[in-house]
Amino acid sequence: MNTSVSVQPARRPGGARARRLAGSPALRVSGRRLLAAIPVLWGVTLLSFLVLNALPGDAASALLGINATPAELKAFRIKLHLNEPLWTRYGNWLGGVVHGDLGTSIASPQSVASILGQRLPVTLELVIFALVITLVVSIPLAVLCARRPRGIIDRFNMVLSMGSISIAPYVLAFFLVIVFAVDLPVFPAIYSAPTSIISNVYQFALPSIILALPLIGFYTRFLRADLLEQMQSEDYVVTARAKGVSEWRILTRHALRNSFIGLLTIIGLNIATLIGATVIVEQIFSLPGIGQELLQSISNRNVTVVEGIVLVFGVAVVLANLLTDLAYGVLDPRIRHVRSRS
Repeated sequence: MNTSVSVQPARRPGGARARRLAGSPALRVSGRRLLAAIPVLWGVTLLSFLVLNALPGDAASALLGINATPAELKAFRIKLHLNEPLWTRYGNWLGGVVHGDLGTSIASPQSVASILGQRLPVTLELVIFALVITLVVSIPLAVLCARRPRGIIDRFNMVLSMGSISIAPYVLAFFLVIVFAVDLPVFPAIYSAPTSIISNVYQFALPSIILALPLIGFYTRFLRADLLEQMQSEDYVVTARAKGVSEWRILTRHALRNSFIGLLTIIGLNIATLIGATVIVEQIFSLPGIGQELLQSISNRNVTVVEGIVLVFGVAVVLANLLTDLAYGVLDPRIRHVRSRS
């Protein structure tokens, strides 16, 4: 009796790895978020384009000044394609973005991509410094306040939080500049090119503190309230106390970790506010970041640069919220399990 043996081709290990990667819940969540962000980014750029073009004047009037003749203005508008219809100009810009071209600045022959490449690191550094200061101060302070509610530290924190949240950032900036840069010359009032890492941190210290103070007040109050609620009502806290676990261990090892999920949500929602605040702070301290370039471009009606900056800000907010969603699964595996089933 003849027996035939069929030989199956060996599967490549890389194929199995690729299938596992394609079925990853994190990858599916990332794909859905990025696809949902496309119409949002399109709407943001369209709205900013319409608003900027609705303002009185145009780039030709802003760049040539009041002494320009009508003939000069007409020739300059033709050169900059400002004589074309609104939808044609927006369509040309959007088509360039799809092909990876953000256009050229109206005020200079420099490309928008090169302008963003020069300005973006300054703004990113400012935002990162502000977030680090916020978390380093607010998390330990909230834990101390939750450990002894209505104590001296808690009462001091309530006063500090209310003051930092109530004061406008530009008012707080001018006050701190007068105190720490004029009366007590601890920090510089105007940015200058750093020569070392220490000098770089020194340059960004005061602007970062100004951005961080309102967030410290808000995060501390939120985290304190969440910790107190868990310590007073959660069953796992009662069980841990019955087993003889110390209050500090319950607070820092269990309650604090659960509160990080809510804190991540607040951070993700506040990224847009933090980026918006950099526009004011960069102008006050003459920081060569995107915020300062945005104000200058708006005053010059430099539409291409404004559109590029708005697009970058929108992408930054989308990525921040995407990272927040992915961090949920790291902190709580149950969230990852629910997403894998959905």
